[in-house]
Amino acid sequence: MLWRATHMATKVELTISCDNLMDMDIFSKSDPLCALYLNTSGSHWYEYGRTEMILNCLNPRFAKKFVIDYYFEMVQKLKFCVYDIDNNTYDLSDDDFLGELECTLGQIVSSKQMTRSLLLKDKRPAGHGTITICAEEITDTRVAEFEVCARRLDRKYLWWSDPFLEFYKQTETGWQLAHRTEVVYNNLNPTWRPFRVSLRSLCGGDVEKPIKVKVFFHHDLFPETGSCKHDSCFHFQAEFECINPKKLKKKNYKNSGVLCIRHCQVVKEYTFLDYIMGGCQINFTALTGTRALPSPCHYINPEGYNEYLTAIWAVGNVIQDYDSNKMFPVFGFGAQIPPSWQVSHEFPINFNPTNPFCAGIEGVVQAYQQCLPQVKLWGPTNFSPIINHVACFASQALHQYTASQYYVLLIITDGVITDMDQTRAAIVQASRLPMSIIIVGVGRADFSAMEFLDSDDKLLSSHTGEVAARDIVQFVPFRDFQGNSVALAQSVLAELPDQVSSFFNSYKLKPPNILSVSEPS
Repeated sequence: MLWRATHMATKVELTISCDNLMDMDIFSKSDPLCALYLNTSGSHWYEYGRTEMILNCLNPRFAKKFVIDYYFEMVQKLKFCVYDIDNNTYDLSDDDFLGELECTLGQIVSSKQMTRSLLLKDKRPAGHGTITICAEEITDTRVAEFEVCARRLDRKYLWWSDPFLEFYKQTETGWQLAHRTEVVYNNLNPTWRPFRVSLRSLCGGDVEKPIKVKVFFHHDLFPETGSCKHDSCFHFQAEFECINPKKLKKKNYKNSGVLCIRHCQVVKEYTFLDYIMGGCQINFTALTGTRALPSPCHYINPEGYNEYLTAIWAVGNVIQDYDSNKMFPVFGFGAQIPPSWQVSHEFPINFNPTNPFCAGIEGVVQAYQQCLPQVKLWGPTNFSPIINHVACFASQALHQYTASQYYVLLIITDGVITDMDQTRAAIVQASRLPMSIIIVGVGRADFSAMEFLDSDDKLLSSHTGEVAARDIVQFVPFRDFQGNSVALAQSVLAELPDQVSSFFNSYKLKPPNILSVSEPS
C-alpha cells in the first residue's frame, strides 16, 4: 500500500510566514515557531514537523519548509500552530500559544498562496495575527551548492558583529525567503558552512532570475538589521558589494562589505525513490532498553502487546519493505543477562552473539517476548555502545563508494541517557555516515535529553565542540500518539527519505543500479 501510494502522490513544498503576531514577552518580542499537524482520523492529530524558532520577531519568515505528499482524491486536513518559545523543552504545551489555522492541503494547493487569520483555541481571533502559506509542486530536483564568505562587513556594535545570510526568491507577490545560513559569531570576515538550496526554492528553476541576498546581524534585541544586495549569484565565483539603503545618502559611503561567492554550482540530485529503485538497501537495527527500575511499559497485556512492541511493529512494518532479506539485528540494553548477570548495554535479545538477526518483524516480536522473562532490567541507560556498533557497519558501507547501503537504528526506551557526552560524540561521528537514528520514548519519563539530541533548530555538537555534519536523529514520545501506530510510523519516518537522498547526493553517490532509474530531471 505504501509503495503504490508513493507513486500516486505529488510532492508539495509549503513555505510559512506570519504577520502581526501577538507579543507575549514583556522585555522583548515573541520568539515564534510554527508546528504542522496532520489529521489521521476524527480528532486525532499528530505532529508532522516544525519550522525553526526565530528570536524577537512578530513578522517571521521561516526558512524551513514542509514537504508533503499531496493526493488529489483525498481530503488531507492540516493544522498550523504558532507558539512563542520560552524554554528549551521539546514539549510545546508549556509555551505561549499564538494562534492556529486549520485547513486542507487541497485549499492551499488550489490557492497557491493563502493568507488567513490565526485563531485561538476558542476560535476567537489571535489579535491581528495572520499566517501565509505558499505551495509549490516539486518537479525539479536540481540544487545549487554554495560556498560563501564576506569581508569588511560593517561593525554593528562597538565590539562585535554576528552576521548571517538570507537568500530570497523573486515571486509574483514579492520576495520569498529561500534559505537562512547559520550565525558566525564575532566576525567581520565570516565564512559560512557550505550549503545546498533547491533551485526551485531559490529561483523557480530559472538561473537567469535575480535573487536577493541579505546580510543580517544577530542579536537578542535586534535580529533584523544589516545590509543587503540583490543580484544573480549563479557564477562559479563572484563578488558583490553589500549596500545598506540607510547609508546611501552618507557622504563618502562606498559599501557595507563585500559578499564573496567562492563556489556556486548547479547539480542534479537523485530522489529517495531513485535510490530505492536503484538497489539501495535500508538496514534496520532495533534497540530496546529501560531505566534502572522495572518499567510497566514492559508489561505485556493479555493480547500480547506493550508500548515497546507497538513501536517495533509500527516502524518495522514500514522499514522491512526496503530490506531484501528482512533479517534484523535486535539488541537490548540496560539489563542484567544470564549466566553471569552482568549489566549489559549491547546484548542480542536472542542471546546469540554470532547471529543476532531475527527473521522479519514477527521474529523481532517473538525474540523480545522470549527474552524479557530471562533478564533483569537494570540501569544505567547508555546509548553510545550501540550507536558506535551500527556506525562501524555504516562506515564500511561508505568506504565502498556506492549508495548501496543505508542504516537505520531504532532505539526504544523509557529512560534518560546516562552517557550523554559519549552519545553526543557518537552521533556527531555518525552524522558523516549513511546512518539515521530514530528514538521512540515510551512511558511518562522526562525525555528532555532525547529532545536535545533531535537538533532541529541547530546542529548537534559534542562536548568537545565538534559539530555534526547533519541532523540524523528523530525523536518522538509514544504518548503523543494514543496508540495510533499508523500516525507513529508516519511521524518517526517523515524525515528519513530526505536524510537518505541528501546524504548520498552530498557525497555525489549514484544509485548502484543506475540503469534501472532515469537520470534526475
